Amino acid sequence: MNALSTRRARAVIVALAAGSLALTGCSGGSDSGKDKAQTDADAAAQAKAIPMGTAADSTGPAAEVKGARSGGTIRVYQRDSYNHLDPGQMYVSDMKSLSQLIFRGLTSFKQDDKGNAKVVGDLATDAGQMSDGGKTWKYTLKDGIKFEDGKPITSKDIRHSIERLYAKFITDGPTYLQTWLSGAGTTYRKALPDGPYKGDHLPKNVLDTPDDKTVIFHFKKPQSQLPYTLTMPGYSVVPDSAKDTKDAYDVKPVTSGPYKIASFKPGKSMQLVRNKNWDPKTDPMRHQYPDGYNFTFNHQPSDSTNRLLSDQGEAKNGVSFTNFVDPTLTRDVLSKAPKRLVQGYQPYVWQLNFNMDRIKDKKIRDAITYALPNQQIVRLNGGSYGGEIAGGLLAPTVAGYEKGYDPYGKLKKPMGDPEKAKKLLKEAGKVGMKLVYAYGNTESRQKEAVAIEDALTKAGFNVQKKEIDAASWYEQMGKVDNGFDIYMTGWGQDWADASTVIPPSYDPRQIQDGAANYSHVRDEHISSEIDRIEKITDVAKATEEWKKLHRYIVEKINPAAPVYYTKILQLYGSNIGGARYNLDVSYIDPNNLYLKK
Repeated sequence: MNALSTRRARAVIVALAAGSLALTGCSGGSDSGKDKAQTDADAAAQAKAIPMGTAADSTGPAAEVKGARSGGTIRVYQRDSYNHLDPGQMYVSDMKSLSQLIFRGLTSFKQDDKGNAKVVGDLATDAGQMSDGGKTWKYTLKDGIKFEDGKPITSKDIRHSIERLYAKFITDGPTYLQTWLSGAGTTYRKALPDGPYKGDHLPKNVLDTPDDKTVIFHFKKPQSQLPYTLTMPGYSVVPDSAKDTKDAYDVKPVTSGPYKIASFKPGKSMQLVRNKNWDPKTDPMRHQYPDGYNFTFNHQPSDSTNRLLSDQGEAKNGVSFTNFVDPTLTRDVLSKAPKRLVQGYQPYVWQLNFNMDRIKDKKIRDAITYALPNQQIVRLNGGSYGGEIAGGLLAPTVAGYEKGYDPYGKLKKPMGDPEKAKKLLKEAGKVGMKLVYAYGNTESRQKEAVAIEDALTKAGFNVQKKEIDAASWYEQMGKVDNGFDIYMTGWGQDWADASTVIPPSYDPRQIQDGAANYSHVRDEHISSEIDRIEKITDVAKATEEWKKLHRYIVEKINPAAPVYYTKILQLYGSNIGGARYNLDVSYIDPNNLYLKK
């Protein structure tokens, strides 16, 4: 999943801890003077497999949050407006935070205050009933589940929600389920090119809904990870009715969660109010404590941090779902508001993608990689509270990560190796080569761009910077013909398995507008290895093979320069209760928040 203006959030995600973590807030800073940032030990805990919950775990209502009260409106300061409201188009981490308040799917992750998590039934009565060695999965819908308009949610709606993902207008959401049902890469669209909108459906031996309560998936190969996949916002329920307006649904969706959208002014504001047709007895992980949420957009991290640190007026009731503490204010925040912080080790690898349709020579890609000042970039993004220098493209939160793996010497020379970069560029005969470098129009990305331009110029490149709107960043970078040579993205696992990193990011069959193969990797060996590894049923053995493929991608292809593994430090107002890190969305948990008074 990209991170927010990293992307899906992807997203991300999403690394969930089976172990016990102290994540209900951090108390850092001046009392001890010690660095209390998240470490690789915290990340490793998130790389453990998440168990399946029982039917009992899947029942509502969710456990009460200690001290919680109902009422009031929470103020949300966001940098970027929401580029999509259609759940089928949601794959960026900021959208995942929003989706947990307004949408529901067949399954969800349920987290306790110690960081323990399970996959449970959300709209379904459990995480799924598997048979035929994992080729068949059956879900039974709960009683009392409804859309915001009071219409009961049935299996017909679930089928519609899945089949509409085959339509051409859906370009930005996840594709796991579609490819498992109907073919790898982009070939799945051929099974239902118009989606369900002309009366066609997937055959019953692929997707069956024998009655209003039952949904049965039939796969050609075992799919043991289906319950994890169905937790993703992209597989949330959409009504099989005229209210699914296709493209227009992206600005006026029908909700099923505890809140509904009262108003949305793109680029300006959003207001959520309670959904009276949401029944807490059906929901194992959400609450409805506030009366609503009042969002405004265009708040850079410096602005949101200063507002929340001042703790004046409405800022006392304020949060940001995805803005981080501005790096220039980290010390002040740690000193002045140590008890109003949430932090976590995120699942994303921030990386500089090479458009391999334009930069075909690996020596040039290697030269850029060696030239990058990773340590300076980390410092600009919050230092130890914002991330750690990356050696590879698998984050410490995913099974398959190898601590100390550093083929480009970034840990030994964290400010880069300009001499080696110059040598490679000279060998390639490309001294003075023009590089079109796209970056987002945010404070952190603008500062980052200055550092990267300087380093690449010293290495012998002619850098042409292009500033891009951050709110539509992934849509623009996701175009196959995007017109850029290099650009940053952040990818994190959709759950703690390398199969949710390597196939979506580096499989040549994934190349299409809106897909996550941002570097346009076209190496057939990668495709064949993905097919081979996905047949391995032993998780430990598969992980070892993913490690080998990861090394091949980083060392032999180098489609993207690893920059840093991301962390998050977030601040909230003094009247906010229930704040904790959510290991699913990789930011502050939107589900437990309440106003103290």
